[in-house]
Amino acid sequence: MKSILQKDLWSITSFLENKNYKFNKENILTQLPEKFIDEAIEAISSWDNYAPTPLIKLNKLNDELKLKNIYYKDESSRFGLGSFKALGGTYGVLKFIHHALKKEIGDEVSMKDIHAGKYSEQISKYTVTTATDGNHGRSVAFGAKLFGCKCQIYIHSEVSSGRQKAMEDLEATVNRVSGNYDESLQICIEDAGKNNWYVISDTSYEGYTKYPRYIMAGYNVMAEEIVPQIKDRPPPTHVFLQGGVGSFPGAICGYFWEKFPGNNIKFVVVESEHAPCLIRSAQNNQMTSVSIKQETMMAGLSCGEPSLLGWEILKSGTDDFITINDSSIPGLMRLLAKNNLKIEAGESSVAGLAGLIESMEDQKIAEAMELDKESIVLLFGTEGATDPEIYSSIVSV
Repeated sequence: MKSILQKDLWSITSFLENKNYKFNKENILTQLPEKFIDEAIEAISSWDNYAPTPLIKLNKLNDELKLKNIYYKDESSRFGLGSFKALGGTYGVLKFIHHALKKEIGDEVSMKDIHAGKYSEQISKYTVTTATDGNHGRSVAFGAKLFGCKCQIYIHSEVSSGRQKAMEDLEATVNRVSGNYDESLQICIEDAGKNNWYVISDTSYEGYTKYPRYIMAGYNVMAEEIVPQIKDRPPPTHVFLQGGVGSFPGAICGYFWEKFPGNNIKFVVVESEHAPCLIRSAQNNQMTSVSIKQETMMAGLSCGEPSLLGWEILKSGTDDFITINDSSIPGLMRLLAKNNLKIEAGESSVAGLAGLIESMEDQKIAEAMELDKESIVLLFGTEGATDPEIYSSIVSV
């Protein structure tokens, strides 16, 4: 373990204390109403093969870093899709179908009947679509197959063939376009308008917030599972969250603020230095897009435009923003795969862990974050081997 944690292997490329931090419950509930979260949890927990994913204590690493506890929420087994995104995209498809059927048939439509196949003929006429780096598209494709509608997926030039195949195996039509994620999203939106398809995106923007809000609510199944998994132990003092467009960290922040309002939990958003749209937004105190000139190996974090809903929560509710480079990612994937842990962690999955370790390696940053021997840190292992070939090439070294 020592060789992996050597100081010269790690680098936080930027760090920002959020000067606009201010807990605002009213703002949280405006962006993500409690009712939405409760409905998502009730629906998702009733699906076939639903089971809480494990919360693992990283004891050896915790001893190395001299913290009180490190918890790792392992999403590598979620619904067989290998990613937490299965919670959001699949639920977003269900909510769209429910709304479309109610408009077509009437208010008597129930989500239970949709799941049972009662409206299969009507549902088969619908087409959902999204742009993706892999995991969200796979969850939308899964939802389309599960509930019986068609699916068109847009991927950019750097998405791996393995991730493309995973979506095609779910009977989605996959369209590869040149450019990056943000460009593929724009083409997806344009084609949806031409073809009467329905965009189920995990990022929100002016005029499009309905389904991203449901998707964020779905992500909170993870947070709901964590509360009983911690049981009567103290809640986390710090939560490190992968950035992306901001939907995931915004959702999790909102939930924990609501559940533990008096515990002063510190939230740290971790981004790739190649896609720092959230830290740039925090620096400018307004939503700021960045141009992605180089793709990070953390494919799920390669996002240049913040989500409107996510940013509205994060702008006043995140304590710190950091960016990291890719150098520590392969070593951490191998660390979790071996050393008796046997955790399957994909490239984006270890970003929070990388951010934690790198913060502890910098005394000034650790002090600014108040990370010490009493700290209880929660991490989210957001994905497993979503491209088995890439994963194997990294961990087998």
